[in-house]
Amino acid sequence: MELRDFNDHQSSHEPGVEVLTKQEEDEVFEIQKETYRGQQYSQIYFARLHLMRTLLLEVIYEFKFAAVCTVLELEEGKECVIVGTLYKHMKLKPCILDEYSKERSAMPLVKPHNFMHPDDHLVLEDESGRVKLSGLLLPSVYITGIVVAIQGKETGAGDFLVQDVLEAGLPPQIELPLKSKEDKYVVLVSGLSIGSSNSNPLQFQLLIDHITGHLGDEKEQNIASQIVHVVIAGNSVEFPRGLLNGQNLAAKDLSRLSEPIKELDILLNQITAGLPLDIMPGPSDPANFSLPQQPLHRCLFPGSSTYNTFRSCTNPHCFELDNIRFLGTSGQNVDDLEKYSEAKDKLEFMERTLKWRHLAPTAPNTLGCYPYTDKDPFFLESCPHVYFVGNQDKYETRVIKGSEGQLVRLICVPKFNETGVAVMLNLRNLESHALSFGTQFST
Repeated sequence: MELRDFNDHQSSHEPGVEVLTKQEEDEVFEIQKETYRGQQYSQIYFARLHLMRTLLLEVIYEFKFAAVCTVLELEEGKECVIVGTLYKHMKLKPCILDEYSKERSAMPLVKPHNFMHPDDHLVLEDESGRVKLSGLLLPSVYITGIVVAIQGKETGAGDFLVQDVLEAGLPPQIELPLKSKEDKYVVLVSGLSIGSSNSNPLQFQLLIDHITGHLGDEKEQNIASQIVHVVIAGNSVEFPRGLLNGQNLAAKDLSRLSEPIKELDILLNQITAGLPLDIMPGPSDPANFSLPQQPLHRCLFPGSSTYNTFRSCTNPHCFELDNIRFLGTSGQNVDDLEKYSEAKDKLEFMERTLKWRHLAPTAPNTLGCYPYTDKDPFFLESCPHVYFVGNQDKYETRVIKGSEGQLVRLICVPKFNETGVAVMLNLRNLESHALSFGTQFST
């Protein structure tokens, strides 16, 4: 039998009822009792390796693959299976010492969009040691931080010749509830960038008027009446460049700094008056830099937060509506994957994170994250029905299917400020379509 991917048996779940129910599952991403005591990031990798190895060994023993051994126990020519964490040697990967020296050079810096190089190669590492890989695994697909099981043999040159690879595969998924007869829509939007130089408040106001039923003909207003939830996936504001440079701000600069937040609160107030709204932080928002980003403080939204429909959430954000499981990020995990690996589109990167059972596999190597000591919160224990990523260049979507019948709707939510596009998802059948708003006037 070939090594490919595997899935645990699906857990049973009672069908959803017609009334809309909402369940929060962001607790795993909330940093509450965690304390930083100078711990190293290696502990996250140990936790990740332990979780994934348990899953992978179950199927290896069940199907009686070749003997499992550690890197230190490898023998030349002997076929075996080893489980470990991948590390990718990258010639062009930025180094902090190089950055320091380049800052003092007279030559201008040109930052490449992608750090891939033909000489890149993969290494597998476990607690006993590391070994260079050759053969089946493509360095262009894999990145540092993934845990896999590989089957092969050590060569005379000291490399491990990979003959097959076992990835974790899509996690188990709760059954979809029975299809409702009613349409219920969730609106996904990201990248409002209020306060930026090209900000267009009219565009966002048109979106608000549409989803609150104040815009459009009778048919559009009927669809608007079926909207049950709004999610804003990061980068809601953008502060003027040059203000946040570590210096003490003058009173007029402090006022300029608060203007985008005040404007956002006024706009969100119109939504929360009639609809539940979740807002997630993004890279440009006033939140912590490292993942998981903590909820934007309610004091930033004195108007919107007075409604019980307003909820400030973490990034990543996980929740359930009518027993349909949503999982989303503000885009950092996929954008970072694009720098260190290659795929035909952003949806393929999203699919890989599900198959690797890890939401942010490049954290903490190239993506900032909190130094957890005893867990890895980005490990995916269950499969969402809807997986969305915000702040992308364009709207893309497709459905992927797992080997155990899991169905996942993948959605790239575009930057609204640049595209004027939001996404509507129908809870009845998980179909989605773009909502486009233009404010250009012909002369």
